[in-house]
Amino acid sequence: MAQPPGINRLILNGQRAQQPEVRNAVFACRRGGLQIEVRVTWEQGDAQRQAYMAGCEGVKRVIAGGGDGSVNEVVNGLMQLPRDKRPELAIMPLGSANDLARSLGLPPGQAASLDAACRLPSRWVDVPLMNDRYFINMATGGFGAAVTSSTPKRLKRLMGGGAYSVVGAFKAWRYELYQGHVAWEGDECRAGIFLLALGNGVQAGGGQKLTPAARLDDGLLDVMLVRDFASLRQLHGMMKELRARPYHGQYVDAFRTRWLRFEADGDHYLPLTLDGEPCFQNAFEVSISPLALRLVMPDSCRLAAPAGE
Repeated sequence: MAQPPGINRLILNGQRAQQPEVRNAVFACRRGGLQIEVRVTWEQGDAQRQAYMAGCEGVKRVIAGGGDGSVNEVVNGLMQLPRDKRPELAIMPLGSANDLARSLGLPPGQAASLDAACRLPSRWVDVPLMNDRYFINMATGGFGAAVTSSTPKRLKRLMGGGAYSVVGAFKAWRYELYQGHVAWEGDECRAGIFLLALGNGVQAGGGQKLTPAARLDDGLLDVMLVRDFASLRQLHGMMKELRARPYHGQYVDAFRTRWLRFEADGDHYLPLTLDGEPCFQNAFEVSISPLALRLVMPDSCRLAAPAGE
């Protein structure tokens, strides 16, 4: 059944549904004249299914209420729909990192963020695809992904984005390189990967700006590849190159491409995160679906062209 115009459907992470601040935010927005329906997730995959159903029912705007992983699930549900049937995507950030919401400049606080999710304009943005899974903010591989996947959820809730720094500091002393072949538009290399970042957005891991020049609507991935970093003795040189971001340095490559492929040596697997959600891949290809989804953001956000351009 099609929904009346102006309906906002909040797909709310079940772990946040009973928080008084969240409930009060919903009631406050309704008292302010906003029409908000709430759907609560129970288990993994619910947000994806509910986002898809929202599009089938003609909902205009879907609000992902949760962390970066909840946003990722909603995106994958919306991308199953034809482009002209996809609801706009808004975010009510309720996670520990909230990397996409922060880089968009969404307001903090449950009431303010939900009100903004209902009222702010939307813009067309690209959506990358890795094998059969979409992401909207960033995919990371190697060291960064290992930190994200091994940071306990309880520690993330306690410390927020700072938890990633704590775990990362310990892991830095026993890192490993992930050997494989990397190819992208116009180039390729064999490398021992220390860190790989594929940015549609600019930051991951609780505020680490891995691809600071990325834009959400340019049809390109911003890539940072830290490779062949063999010892702590080389740390100074690697850090210097990270600041300079050369196209092809001794340890760091920084470039833009429409696609990227990776194949690990033998039967090894590269640890990855897609919008903070961990996975492991022996081989993958990433491509871009240009201007595939309307994303809600402030007029002041510089990650995409202003509405109407």
